[in-house]
Amino acid sequence: MSSVRARTTLGATAVVAVALVAAGLAVVLLLRANLGGQADLAAEVAAREVASQLATGTSYASLDLPDSEDHPVQVVDEDGRVRAVSEDLQAIHGTGSAEVRPGQPARGGDDDDHDDDPGRGEVSDDDPGFSTGDATVDGRRADYRFASVEVTTPRDETVTVYAGADLAAAQDAVSTATRAMLVGLPLLLAVVAAVTWLVTRRALRPVEAVRAELAEITSSGDLARRVPVPGARDEIAGLAVTTNETLAALEGSVARQRGFVADASHELRSPIASLRTQLEVAAAHPELLDVDGLVEDAVRLQHLAADLLLLARIDAGDRPPARPVALAEVVRAELERRAAGDRIPVQASIEADPRVMGVPGRLSRVAGNLLDNAERHADAAVRLSLRAEAGTAVLRIADDGPGVAPADRERIFERFVRLDDARSRDEGGAGLGLAIARDLVLAHGGDLTVGEAPGGGALFEMRLPAT
Repeated sequence: MSSVRARTTLGATAVVAVALVAAGLAVVLLLRANLGGQADLAAEVAAREVASQLATGTSYASLDLPDSEDHPVQVVDEDGRVRAVSEDLQAIHGTGSAEVRPGQPARGGDDDDHDDDPGRGEVSDDDPGFSTGDATVDGRRADYRFASVEVTTPRDETVTVYAGADLAAAQDAVSTATRAMLVGLPLLLAVVAAVTWLVTRRALRPVEAVRAELAEITSSGDLARRVPVPGARDEIAGLAVTTNETLAALEGSVARQRGFVADASHELRSPIASLRTQLEVAAAHPELLDVDGLVEDAVRLQHLAADLLLLARIDAGDRPPARPVALAEVVRAELERRAAGDRIPVQASIEADPRVMGVPGRLSRVAGNLLDNAERHADAAVRLSLRAEAGTAVLRIADDGPGVAPADRERIFERFVRLDDARSRDEGGAGLGLAIARDLVLAHGGDLTVGEAPGGGALFEMRLPAT
């Protein structure tokens, strides 16, 4: 049984079966004990009634004995002789004597100590003794529960009165209850199994609908489809909602991947076509070979390929081992590396040396991309500041250029996005620098935003958790 429905049905039926068997045994045992206690009480009452007659001096022949079928009575003296028996009593076992005729000696007399016998004309106050035996009355043999009570007659003769209570009714009740349970238990288990099977099927129907829809989505490749969400607010509805959220995220990821591939192909086409054109011209007219242009296109193609490879690694979840990094050292090293080629010198203000968990090379790439962007758009000034604020390392890079309109402040972090004033090949690049910078900052657990600089222009702010 591999299905959830079958396993659930089997498990529920097994649990109910164990519970019913335990409850049935408890009921039978309690019923038997209760009926047995009632039989003991009935036997004791009958024995004490006869003993009371003897205590008042009634002779053995004049005793008013109860009906022999309901309560067979036998009176035995201390020497083991039977002094009185119920009428029609033909045989008895389980009392002090197996004889049923008054005056006959019993087999194996009673040799107990008589010091604790009741006083003359008294019935013993001790708890009666009980035994189980059988008796034959008027040709009918039955099981009885016998109670024994001692009594001393006014003639100072101590005898023991044995009175029985028929166990047939108790045995019949226990047998009836047992048979009813043996018949009812399988029927009840069948009902439990059927109900569990139906309820489980109904409960799992939404799961099957989700599975079927996912299979359709997988076969068709249409990530715009969604699985049905049940109306009930339960775990299955939660599963369906989460599945739809996953499908939406997957759809967005695939769309971004397809857009990325299309944009990358478009961006790569231009430098490759330019290289091919220049090489073909050079092959036909060597004197027209533009070596500087070839080198420029090759370098641009190399940088673009490196950027695309880095983005692919970020998307694939590539996370080099992080370690404590002194951010001020990374920033200083980047400023020294680019100092000779800067179009506009950077005005740096490093007020603190916060340490962050990260990868030095990638943090340096973030600073470099932000500085490249600032120098590309600045008119005369690029300002950099590094400080620590409330457990956060804050790097700010501002320029005095045209700035970024509020409507474009999120767009510029998208891949291959270049604003209208930055679309030329010489100035605009491929539109990957800011996208790479934000992805790297997010991978370090930080955030990168853009706003307006105090003196006009764009202000990029990177925040990373400090250690």
